[in-house]
Amino acid sequence: MFPLFAVFLLCLMSVSRSAPPVCERLVHPLSQLDPSHFQGGWALVAGSLNHQPSMEKLRLRDSITMFFSNSSDTSNVYTQINRFDDRCEYLRYNISVEGSSFTFNVGERFKLDGAVLSTHCPDCAVMRWIVQSKSRRSVDLYLLSRRREVAQEEMEEFKAQLACYGLPTPVVMDPTKELCPDRYGPDVMSTLFEQ
Repeated sequence: MFPLFAVFLLCLMSVSRSAPPVCERLVHPLSQLDPSHFQGGWALVAGSLNHQPSMEKLRLRDSITMFFSNSSDTSNVYTQINRFDDRCEYLRYNISVEGSSFTFNVGERFKLDGAVLSTHCPDCAVMRWIVQSKSRRSVDLYLLSRRREVAQEEMEEFKAQLACYGLPTPVVMDPTKELCPDRYGPDVMSTLFEQ
């Protein structure tokens, strides 16, 4: 009986060594970004970061919408719209895209580099941001979707990605909270976020 168990254990160990680690797939950035795929509006579904004051600020938002528009093959405009009760805050930045990564042009205030990670969710994007300033260095992960909420298995995959980065339980946005309109372009939210 012991020799049979030993053979089983050896087989199990060899299979586990040959299988790629789960996190390798979950934290792998896309090989190439297609800016046209990201064009338009996205709702923030969930997010987490390892900078506690910024995590608390994320909890204060009722909803976050992100709009991407292409200005060239390597330069894009990113607009983030935060809703606090009845107030909308509009933040607009230029983004430079190179391969699978992007850089926000935020002047000298801080450095923000990012990448889009692989996901099985067909209408989602998982963005990883690396934020560096004099007072902050953080890793942020955000789950965006064309929908206001995602399926349970899609959320579980995102939570597994957070675990790979050692990030806390995400802030999940309330899909019943109203989104702010895009004041910089056509109002496409009525078609993008219909339930």
